[in-house]
Amino acid sequence: MHRTFAVLLSLALVAACGDGSKKPADSGAPAAATTSGADLTGAGATFPYPLYSKWFNEYAAKTGVKINYQPIGSGGGIRQLSEQTVDFGATDAPMTDAELAKAKGGPVLHIPTVLGAVVIIYNVPGLTQPLKLNGETIAAIYQGQITKWNDARIEALNPGVALPASDILVVHRSDGSGTTYVFTDYLAAVSPAWAAKPGKGKEVQWPVGLGAKGNEGVSGQVKQTPGAIGYAELAYASQNKLSTAAVANAASEYVAPTIASVTAAAAGAAAKLPANTDYRVSIVNAPGTGVYPISSFTWIIVYDKQTNAEKGKRLVVFLRWALTDGQGSAAPLDYAPLPESMRSALVTRLGTIQIPQ
Repeated sequence: MHRTFAVLLSLALVAACGDGSKKPADSGAPAAATTSGADLTGAGATFPYPLYSKWFNEYAAKTGVKINYQPIGSGGGIRQLSEQTVDFGATDAPMTDAELAKAKGGPVLHIPTVLGAVVIIYNVPGLTQPLKLNGETIAAIYQGQITKWNDARIEALNPGVALPASDILVVHRSDGSGTTYVFTDYLAAVSPAWAAKPGKGKEVQWPVGLGAKGNEGVSGQVKQTPGAIGYAELAYASQNKLSTAAVANAASEYVAPTIASVTAAAAGAAAKLPANTDYRVSIVNAPGTGVYPISSFTWIIVYDKQTNAEKGKRLVVFLRWALTDGQGSAAPLDYAPLPESMRSALVTRLGTIQIPQ
């Protein structure tokens, strides 16, 4: 990975963790984003933060428009947009109908920006090849039913691999998280037991495990703890040089998370989405060969009816740039660009956002 990306992740850690003596913005009433010197303010998902940071820096250099973004988690981004304390939010979990109804600024538009993979990361000293895991096994680990790395169910998926008899330490997100939503959406799709309890959501009642804040927190905890397993966005796993599992997909293939396998998961999505849709669609456990099964869109969320003419225009122009020129930055940072047909439809949709004259 690039040196600049390491700097971005360090900034993400500082921004997401902040002063430990202060209440996190994602844990209660939304706090207004810092606006000093910024032309636009946003808050939300850590999942796309490495890419968004690059976008905001490039866009400022190109246009002079400064965008301040707080990577506080998808739940916080939804709350801040709903309370109208930011100009846009970012989330990996589409807003529910109930959340949309509570948004103070009226109808909200979901704009997919790129695709990413939630990967299973682990720290098992001595392993020399990637682990193979399926949905039922991952669910059993996170339900506390599999507690040793040499459990027969893991060994059956990895014949010939010498697995240690050490304990498994489960790591999960402690904050309201779109990454958690994607991960639990997948588990609910492949495991009836998980679907029954704890189910899917930005926050769930974890049966076992240790919580960590943000993708960077989970990645850091797994990296420093032998025997640990967690989930994080692919870019964070790559930057931290963490091992990632090949996961069984709907075609019973074990597929590693790559740009190609994430793109394959979205292959049929664009054709199924009509223009002017809200684009709230899940692609976990998608059918087809070569598909990585824990893939997802990530969204920027904005009000369909803007109240500030200058900010509304700036926001639409930036989003148009992100959906066109900005897509070229996705793959180098381990994200998959949107299908071309979807990009075209979204650019058309941006033209219908209402901006006061």
